[in-house]
Amino acid sequence: MKSGFVSIIGRPNVGKSTLLNAIIGKKIAITSDTAQTTRNMIQGIYNDKDLQIVFVDTPGIHKPKHKLGTMLNEQAYFSMNDVDVILFLVSANEKFGTGDKFVLDKLKEVNKPIILVINKIDKIKYDELLPMINEYKDYYPFKEIVPISAINNKNIKELIDCISNYLTDNIKYYDDNIITNVSTDFSISELIREKVLYFTYEEIPHSVSCIVDNIEEDKNNVSIGASLIVDRDNLKKILIGKNGSMIKKIGINAREDIEKLLNKKVYLDLRVKVIENWRDKESFLSKELGLNNFNE
Repeated sequence: MKSGFVSIIGRPNVGKSTLLNAIIGKKIAITSDTAQTTRNMIQGIYNDKDLQIVFVDTPGIHKPKHKLGTMLNEQAYFSMNDVDVILFLVSANEKFGTGDKFVLDKLKEVNKPIILVINKIDKIKYDELLPMINEYKDYYPFKEIVPISAINNKNIKELIDCISNYLTDNIKYYDDNIITNVSTDFSISELIREKVLYFTYEEIPHSVSCIVDNIEEDKNNVSIGASLIVDRDNLKKILIGKNGSMIKKIGINAREDIEKLLNKKVYLDLRVKVIENWRDKESFLSKELGLNNFNE
């Protein structure tokens, strides 16, 4: 029996949440093309008969331009210190650049086994892969290099086998039936927020938040009341849409994912609230992030 903790580190939009979902085999972290979609460190627990790996999905590390970016970076840095292995995830269809060097320079300060995981290999030609591997190897002495396609589940088992070579614990931290550390409320709120980001894209900034107000559940059905929180009236109008069309679209699609999560029929009452007392958007987000840190 082997066990341990693994942090998934990388720039925004390299597929960290997609990789975590592929490893666990269930959607526990939301995905989006919008940068800094992941705001909290979410743990996913992988189990087989001889192995338990606790993966930590982190916010994308980047050069911060505001207080929120600094806060998200600090969460990611914190995850490096108490894990057994670090996965440095990069995109095969993006050139090695200053963003990658920024992350790797931080990793040079950490005395942990670091595995380079090159994601999205389905988006490039095979002969483009070796030059990319050599470029990364020249900058940092990785313990292992594993090319994968998280969205196609390619080489995921090979990655798990590679990680297991560096795990030294021999106890189970979670029961076999537990796949994540976050609460059901948090998972529901994230699934709703994912649909907001998907359908509104650049119209709504990633500052939008979702809070589950109430859940009523019986044997076969779940009734959920949730609020989308924005800081300006014009954002509320966009989220509601003409004759309520946008909020309806978000609700329908979020409900489908929530039903898969809960394995029950879901009735979702979704509303939009404007927080007018906090003019500083970043201050509001900092407070919201602190309230939603379920790792404490």
